[in-house]
Amino acid sequence: MTKILTAASVAAVLAAGPLQAQNKIQIGCTATSDCASAMVAVDEGLFKKHGLDGEMVLIRINSNIPAAILSNSIQIGGPTSTVFLQAADGGLDLVAVAGASIMSPASNANITAFVRNGITINAPKDFVGKKVGAPGLGAFLHVLFVKWLVEKGVDPKAVNFVEVTFPTMSDIIKSGGVDAVLTAEPFVTRMTNAGLGSVGARYAVDLARSEPIIFYAAARDWAEKNPDTIRRFRAAIAEGAVIVNNDREKTSASISKFTKQPIELVKATPPNKSEPDLKSEQLGWWIEIMSTQKMLQTKLDLSRLILNHQK
Repeated sequence: MTKILTAASVAAVLAAGPLQAQNKIQIGCTATSDCASAMVAVDEGLFKKHGLDGEMVLIRINSNIPAAILSNSIQIGGPTSTVFLQAADGGLDLVAVAGASIMSPASNANITAFVRNGITINAPKDFVGKKVGAPGLGAFLHVLFVKWLVEKGVDPKAVNFVEVTFPTMSDIIKSGGVDAVLTAEPFVTRMTNAGLGSVGARYAVDLARSEPIIFYAAARDWAEKNPDTIRRFRAAIAEGAVIVNNDREKTSASISKFTKQPIELVKATPPNKSEPDLKSEQLGWWIEIMSTQKMLQTKLDLSRLILNHQK
């Protein structure tokens, strides 16, 4: 009887090895609060609860996330809506698997154009001729700012946009390398407290939208081959979203840990609202404004952008 139990135990261990390897996932995001549901899912053991070994990976620029997904450096990433749609437009076979963050009245004020000392911005037209740093050209903050300029009657081509990563914004503002940066909290408070400048515009407040900011995406081939992993991931993210939207202490701790931002700064600003459910029509507005900005060359099929037509 003992030999039978031992043999069964060995068989179970051997069987568990490949399963654990298959269920290990790396989730790549930039240093913002938008992937807070995944951060919390790691720290609060929600991935483990659902049989996954989840690990967060810091990606410096959001536009690098699609390439990281397709190279299998990460299995799931948090691209902004705009980066995802550009990648799909370019022929990269990515698919959204769950929602991460959305714009909302409570958090839109966190998004700003922060202006260095010595530069005066009294109206949208004052950005003409200025050098403005964006955390990825074609990324969420950049496209949203261009939309705002157009609505305010300003030609975006009259603004000089350059890429500046979130972690380097303080230094480049301080050195005068750019006149302004498109950023969000807690970076706004950090630069304000350091006396580097002031808020020039809260353009997301003016636009007053509620579409997705960031959602979780994967390579279509990988996602379709791992439906159980996707199911478990979605379940953990859904539980993580409840914590993000209701428990500032736990959420702030997770955001601070991943982004390396001081906990006091993270606590000072609520994270963007976490919304795990994602519907294809929510991407329609992004497709419309990106098409207007001539950022898309093809007609994207909304029915194929979200795995299993998630409701």
